[in-house]
Amino acid sequence: MLTFKSGLLLQLKIPKQTLIQFMKLIPNLLVLLFITGTTFAQQFSVSGKITSTELAELSYANVRVMNTNLGTAANVEGEYDLKLQAGNYFLIASYIGYYSDTIFVELNRNINGLDFFLQQAKLTLADVVIKPGENPALDIIRKAIEEKKKRNEQLISYEFEAYTKGIVRTEEDFSTKGNSVGLGIGSDDSTELKITGILENKSKGFYKKPDNYKEIIIARKQSANFPPSINTVSGGRVIQNFYDDDVNFFGRDLPGPLSDNALNYYYFYIEQVVLMNDRKVYQIFMAPDNYVDPGFEGSIFITDSTFDLIKVNLRLNRSANTGGIFDTISVIQQFDEYDHIYMPADYRLFLTANFLGLVRVGFELNSILYDYKINPHIPDDQFTKAIVTVLPDADKKDSLYWVSTQSIPNTLEEDSAYERIDSIDRAPVSFWDRFSFLSTRTYLSDSFALNGSLNFYHFNRVEGHSLKLGLYIDDYFKRRLNSSLELSYGFSDKKLKTDFSAEYLLGDYRTYSLTFNAYNKLKILFGTSDAYNDLTATLLALLNKEEFRDYYYSNGLDFEIEGEVFPVLELSAGFINRTDKSAQNNSDFSFFKKDKSYKENPPIYETKINALTAGFKLDFRDYIEDGYFRRRTSFGRSYILFSGDVTYSSKELLSSNLDFITYELRIRSFLRTFRSAYLNMRVYTMYNDGTLPYQNMYALPGNINLVSKNYTFRTLRVNEVFGDRVITVNFEHNFRDELFKMFNIPGL
Repeated sequence: MLTFKSGLLLQLKIPKQTLIQFMKLIPNLLVLLFITGTTFAQQFSVSGKITSTELAELSYANVRVMNTNLGTAANVEGEYDLKLQAGNYFLIASYIGYYSDTIFVELNRNINGLDFFLQQAKLTLADVVIKPGENPALDIIRKAIEEKKKRNEQLISYEFEAYTKGIVRTEEDFSTKGNSVGLGIGSDDSTELKITGILENKSKGFYKKPDNYKEIIIARKQSANFPPSINTVSGGRVIQNFYDDDVNFFGRDLPGPLSDNALNYYYFYIEQVVLMNDRKVYQIFMAPDNYVDPGFEGSIFITDSTFDLIKVNLRLNRSANTGGIFDTISVIQQFDEYDHIYMPADYRLFLTANFLGLVRVGFELNSILYDYKINPHIPDDQFTKAIVTVLPDADKKDSLYWVSTQSIPNTLEEDSAYERIDSIDRAPVSFWDRFSFLSTRTYLSDSFALNGSLNFYHFNRVEGHSLKLGLYIDDYFKRRLNSSLELSYGFSDKKLKTDFSAEYLLGDYRTYSLTFNAYNKLKILFGTSDAYNDLTATLLALLNKEEFRDYYYSNGLDFEIEGEVFPVLELSAGFINRTDKSAQNNSDFSFFKKDKSYKENPPIYETKINALTAGFKLDFRDYIEDGYFRRRTSFGRSYILFSGDVTYSSKELLSSNLDFITYELRIRSFLRTFRSAYLNMRVYTMYNDGTLPYQNMYALPGNINLVSKNYTFRTLRVNEVFGDRVITVNFEHNFRDELFKMFNIPGL
């Protein structure tokens, strides 16, 4: 037992006049203290290392404050850092297989080097009794399942705080743009992965039966190569509680070690019996009975007599590793007792992936959960469709805040990675650093770009050889403004085309938008059904003298207002003014097949359209408020989306050349069928009443000879079937590798 005395006492002589002025400021200071709280000012740090008496590092050992719900866990090197307010505490360090170590601390200053030395607990053979008959592990699991049910009955609601650190490892440093990440191709499998990205956040979580969950990210920071919006991987959001019947990984529910059918799904056996203090703990190995069934394999730790699950050290088996993308996926989770109920104390996720042998990536997630409040009253309005919300000032927390908040200490490798990544980010970036011949855009800065080399030239039989210059603005003005201006000139039709668009997003989470488009350009006939890009069309024309597209000229403008009126409903309204004219062949150029001629470009219904538009989107999925946007997510589970549009054109009311009204409805669904297999469904319906221009009709999505696209009719050519009253249904079932596993094909 160690006792730390009080800190230094300083005596200051203050002039009387200065003291009087200070007394006048006290009311203002009290207000300031009330706003900021005294916790920050009175909070101190206790840090050190947890090892065995033989000085072996005890990775992820737990530290608890006696008679409280406060605590933390060590990092992989056994280092811990605990933040507490001033006071007297008993700190307890524990680790399975060792006796706990308790230290008394009188805390009135920061304390470094407070190390724990845990003595290994040895179990004699006389303490282990093996009886003949049924596998003894099965009886332990059976009793643990009953204990789990009692626990779940007692647990009505809870709150907790969490700190999460995510680490990305790659062979080479990478860059990000928006929410996307660009990785380079590695060299070989022997190359060591290094830390190339770090995410940290502090959050507070809430749960209430039956399935209400909410997490608020209070603060976050990340290495310079990550945008803040990526940093929503919080401990409460990602953590999987192995007390649950089903544990979800990558959208698939896998039976947990204490699920009701665990005894029928897994086989168990006792690996060894260890001690935690003087209490016996069963270390039990588990794996699916049938190796083709997806699930977990590894060790779980269950206490004797009370049969509480206190730790898991598991990995996903090969059948759960869909597609074989991941080399390894392993999880370590520990549980501790809070108000007589065992709750997750930490969560460690480790995975490595190898994409086609070209890119290797590693990811580590380390979370600590603490300060539980068991069965508090939580109002129902605490839970909304926003399952994760990032507070507006989460990105504004300074270094003083992070010094005072509970965290997992950085290792030397992590500190070094922070410095290296920040130095790379500060280095000047030239035009050629951003340029790529294989890109459709070349960024001049984070928000401004030009069209790239793949998007600079195109060819078709109407324009002939054509050059394009594009200027783009992305995520400008606090990620609210997106705009583009494209200028294109065809050397055969001798026309300059222009296309301008602008979008401005409103609201705290950009849930409202104003969109404006003005154009005088060449459009693709039935372009909404065309899934191919300009490069494909250009190469087919130049090399094979084949044009699968048809074109027409369009000159006009449109604008739209769209907004989220309810958490599940978006509405929109807009106006269209457009004049369409026919286009004709102006070039017969091709590198080959000089004796062949292009097909004639068909004429359209030349007219002027003035129309009002209205639409809706219905989406019942939950969302994540990442500090900028609301991003919908289903966590890999089934969902269905609805959207629809109405276009109204009137000669009398809108001075349009035609009278018609068009209704469109779209349904998109993702349905889990069995195991990792899933079904995608697309439904499109269109009904028109009145005279609809030919170019406004809908063509069934077809294909060219060389390449087919998803959600198309494989035997139809492009623009082969079209009309103004349409119903299409597309199904695509992805079996992944489940059929091979079901038939027990060796090697899979």
